[in-house]
Amino acid sequence: MQPPCEDEDTDSLLQALLEGQNYGTAAADGTPVSVSKNNPAKRDCLVVAVLCFGNLINFIDWFIVPGILLDIQKYFGLSDGKTGLLQTVFTLCYMLAAPIFGYLGDRYNRKIILGAGIFFWSGVTLGSSFITESHYKIFVLSRGLVGIGSASYSTIAPTIIADLFEEGKRTTVLSIFYIFIPVGSGCGYMLAAGMAESTGDWHWAFRVTPCMGGLALLLLILVVPHRIQRKAAAHRARSISSTIYRADEKPDVHRTAKTTWCQDVGSLVKNCSFVCSSLGLTAMAFVTGALGMWMPLFLYRAQVVQGIVPPCLQESCSSSNSLIFGGITIGTGILGIIAGAEAARRLRKRNNKADPLICATSMFISALCLYIALMVAQTNILSTFIFIAFGELFLSVNWAVVTDILLYVVTPRRQSTAIALQILVSHLLGDAGSPYLIGVISNAIQARNIPSLQWSFRSMQYSFAICAFVGVFGGGFFLLTSFYVEEDRKEAQRP
Repeated sequence: MQPPCEDEDTDSLLQALLEGQNYGTAAADGTPVSVSKNNPAKRDCLVVAVLCFGNLINFIDWFIVPGILLDIQKYFGLSDGKTGLLQTVFTLCYMLAAPIFGYLGDRYNRKIILGAGIFFWSGVTLGSSFITESHYKIFVLSRGLVGIGSASYSTIAPTIIADLFEEGKRTTVLSIFYIFIPVGSGCGYMLAAGMAESTGDWHWAFRVTPCMGGLALLLLILVVPHRIQRKAAAHRARSISSTIYRADEKPDVHRTAKTTWCQDVGSLVKNCSFVCSSLGLTAMAFVTGALGMWMPLFLYRAQVVQGIVPPCLQESCSSSNSLIFGGITIGTGILGIIAGAEAARRLRKRNNKADPLICATSMFISALCLYIALMVAQTNILSTFIFIAFGELFLSVNWAVVTDILLYVVTPRRQSTAIALQILVSHLLGDAGSPYLIGVISNAIQARNIPSLQWSFRSMQYSFAICAFVGVFGGGFFLLTSFYVEEDRKEAQRP
């Protein structure tokens, strides 16, 4: 047994070797070069900043269409059902591509995959801005292609962050990364509405983010290292309780998956925490997808019924609801994610099941707030905005926490595949169908009643009520996760 001082020297040497491998701090001839502890930390922060910028653009592109939904609906002459199909096609393509990128991300260079994805979705977004009103199907196809490009980013970028930071810092950094989901979403509404209003042509909303995508691609090439050391190569699964480095593992060997994709999936299906938390995330996605697609239009119809605004008959409609809802999404998203990460950090010290319990509680409260918002929409629009804000706030609490649950209950060599499968399931059963389902139900209700502004609003109100009940189911799945999370976390730590 080594004396304590020798152990400390060994740990210092291993850390230096790891930092040297990641950032090229060793000389080409093999001569050891002293490694500054500050430089890798600064480099990691720059990498995270670039990844966050890419995530911002990713979600701006997601929510450009909902931000100008009324304009698009009028331009192509669409019913509610066909309008919802736009986001459904986007999400279906996104989720079907996610497992493919997860497989590639576990086995091939992640920087190249990210760069190709940014280039692809930015180019398609730009091309979609030139589609005319007689080519609605091509516009739908373009949204599906953008979803494929987005899948590469959402699947792989979190695993790079997980490899750059230890468990203590990882939750904080992931929280920062996931803050750009609501920020990007809100900016998508505001950018789309602002460009449509300032130019008088909604097509211009699709011509801004490709320029931002080009900048993100350039930064990715210049800042992100070509190869990033996977934590699995130097450390086994690190979680809240942490583990000790095994002396027989070799940090200088780049570890790749030694199992087949089917074996990885089979192992993940047996992981109860992963399965239950993924179903809880699916409920979140269902609610978020429906709200994100239809809420500005729902608010517009509520205001028309109350006589606050007149029906839109001109070519370019008012975008005030998109601007307000975008601002609410940004504000509540930032507050919710920060609050969720801080609550998890504090409560983990008292309860090892804190993460799933936080998610369950926030889902129940969010469902209640959304239901109240729907019920008061016809009489008090201010109260509607307030309860929508609280509903979104508690939904946002879960984003970073759910991802961190996955990262400590799944062994590192399967994390990209696990994230990809979680994306597949949550979108397949969640927001892939919810926008279309809400639109179809709204159409069916309108068809059974006399066409009027009142029933145009009520049809959306009644169909939206599904979201509140789905939110309750989501809270139940997170409660189930709490029963298995400790056992699965220990299993992920085993060599």
